[in-house]
Amino acid sequence: MTVIVRDLRPEDRSDVEAFARVRHLALPYILWTADAVLHRLSHSHPDARFRSLVAEEDGEVIGTAQVQLAHDSPEPGQGMLNIYVHPDRTRRGAGELLVRAAEEHLTAHGAAKLFAWVLDEPANRAFAERHGYGAGRSAHFLRLDLAGSTLPPLQPAPPGVELRSAADFADDPRPLFELDAETTQDEPSDVDTELTDYENWIEENWKHPLLNRELTTVAFAEGRPAAFSLAYTDASTGRYVTAMTGTARALRGRGLAKLAKNDSLHRARAAGYTQALTGNDVGNDPMLAINKWFGYEICATEVRYVRELG
Repeated sequence: MTVIVRDLRPEDRSDVEAFARVRHLALPYILWTADAVLHRLSHSHPDARFRSLVAEEDGEVIGTAQVQLAHDSPEPGQGMLNIYVHPDRTRRGAGELLVRAAEEHLTAHGAAKLFAWVLDEPANRAFAERHGYGAGRSAHFLRLDLAGSTLPPLQPAPPGVELRSAADFADDPRPLFELDAETTQDEPSDVDTELTDYENWIEENWKHPLLNRELTTVAFAEGRPAAFSLAYTDASTGRYVTAMTGTARALRGRGLAKLAKNDSLHRARAAGYTQALTGNDVGNDPMLAINKWFGYEICATEVRYVRELG
């Protein structure tokens, strides 16, 4: 049996669905849908040099890779590759071939420092280390049973604060872009990110097929969005993901992020979603404390591996 690596075929719906299915089996703590895979492939910034690769064995997709440059980082020459193989199709060379193809693509476009997320399991970590990658920061995946758990009661918004949904900003989402840009800069990461391209943000983020604007809650204060809890949803599986929660620097310490997230979670449960997922850097103690307060439990951990070339 022969394993080959090739680009994902966006015009072939079954190929895209196979990509999403392998990703879901290997990493079930993130929402993977064919529409979301296609959206990222077609709407990523050109400077990211984004590619989706598959490893195929006798016509079956058994491995996947998403590869890009960190184009929105102030530090040039950084690349990211995330490799996931079907759990029942490991040890067939798919991961090896995907890493080789991803590294060749990134280095051809000037990357000298490569980052990869790896599940914190012995076989996965050993694979990364065999390829010259060293362990860095870690992050937790967290899960909450929305259907069976008891959420903290809803709290009234304090004076001067109004809870809105992202849908209320449909005519002019720029204030949400500005809040997202500010909070993203403060998010724990080993790759600094600066969101400066509003039009790209519209295409890549605001129009994302998993973004649920109605369930994304925004705390509005002092004439602008002050905090938000960003909701991605997959109605077909009943899963809801908090993709980002943040507060403007000048308005932190008032409990606005917790207020927004609690509102979003209650409305998600009322809308029929049964499972809530999120992720936090292990050093992000404030958000880990908030999620523990909601009842989230850690369900898996991943490690950011890095390799510096030359």
